[in-house]
Amino acid sequence: MAHVDWPLTVAGLLVGLLVGLTGMGGGALLTPVLVLLFRVEPLAAISSDLFTSLVMKPVGGAVHLRQRTVHWRLVGWLAVGSVPAAFLGAVAIGTLAHRAGLQDNLKLFIGWALCASVTLMFLRLALDRRNRQRDAANGTAENEEPVRIRVPRTLAIGVVGGFVVGMTSVGAGSLIIALLLLAYPALRPARLVGTDIVQAIPLVASATLGHLLFGDVQFALTTFLLLGALPGVYLGARWSARGPSAVIRPVIAAVLLASALALLKVGTPVILLGSAAALVLMAVLQRPRKVDPAPLSPELEPVR
Repeated sequence: MAHVDWPLTVAGLLVGLLVGLTGMGGGALLTPVLVLLFRVEPLAAISSDLFTSLVMKPVGGAVHLRQRTVHWRLVGWLAVGSVPAAFLGAVAIGTLAHRAGLQDNLKLFIGWALCASVTLMFLRLALDRRNRQRDAANGTAENEEPVRIRVPRTLAIGVVGGFVVGMTSVGAGSLIIALLLLAYPALRPARLVGTDIVQAIPLVASATLGHLLFGDVQFALTTFLLLGALPGVYLGARWSARGPSAVIRPVIAAVLLASALALLKVGTPVILLGSAAALVLMAVLQRPRKVDPAPLSPELEPVR
């Protein structure tokens, strides 16, 4: 019987569960785990993580396709920008990282990308909360306004997100979704998540191709990860409707920020303080806030 690296498989299972439960991108979770816990070289961690994500993404995408929560025109214009940018990002980081002494610098780059990812998680929750309050006040929670595609803005989001994902494997589920929320505030949360997950499939495929050619994909590593990640993401997606995502997301934010600070080589007190602050802030942003409905016009007020 072939040897199975059970710690890697369990890590893949946990990451897959979290991705399925919360819809967060696997790159922000898996890459720091590989670098910090399993001592994988940063380029190999990025390359192998992208290959793993490429196999996992269609599982989440299929769920949203069945639920018809994908905005196809947005997916198309995002892909026009993100697909070539992701390949170029993979070529750039692969070319640079093979030079002597740049692996440590790549750890710093991943650390800063994770800091940006956590910041955008907070931004997305703040915007989501503001939109929910607006919808509750206006009574429009169930009616999605027509979305007018802004082509230059959408292409720019694809280019920026694709290049960052190609270089770090971080951003498909955090950077792009936050930028989409800024550009299209009328897009409902389910459509936002579904569109982001489906557009990430060609993006990650392009980045993976770049890393297969210029990076360091370790197929034994990805095999063990996928043994856990595939059942994990499936079970997580099945449990997402009743799973305690409101509890899980603050913990993930704290872990991601702690990982980022560790990669940036800051002191332990700063790591503990930063992760505690992230945990509290995420919990506060997720807490629902009561909003009084919009007042009725005088002619609609009940007669007393």
